[in-house]
Amino acid sequence: MTTTVRQIQVTFDCAAPARVARFWCDVLGYEIAPGAEGETAWSACVDPTGAGPRFYFQRVPEGKVAKNRVHVDVRAGTGLVGAERLAVLKAERDRLIALGSVCVEVLEADEENESCIVMQDIEGNEFCLD
Repeated sequence: MTTTVRQIQVTFDCAAPARVARFWCDVLGYEIAPGAEGETAWSACVDPTGAGPRFYFQRVPEGKVAKNRVHVDVRAGTGLVGAERLAVLKAERDRLIALGSVCVEVLEADEENESCIVMQDIEGNEFCLD
């Protein structure tokens, strides 16, 4: 039996789709998806190289009330370890704070895991700098 590889889209419920889409474009180097300009009920952003998943943002009336069960890991420190990795992650954290992110927690390396930083986007959705 042959398995078909599928593309994915990551969907966010949010209050301000265009604003959240622009934030994630700035985080990932993505672009606003064709047809999303001027929309108020939804927006989307895409990887201009076509390699990454599409991010879709849909307006919902209710606010976020609990921790995300699924989150995005932004791979800023891939291949780095120790102090070098933590310095790169902290520099990316500072860049994203300037875009409106909130730093929740810096998890420094231990015997089992490398460092990562827990963040929130401009509407409180958790993501990690990994």
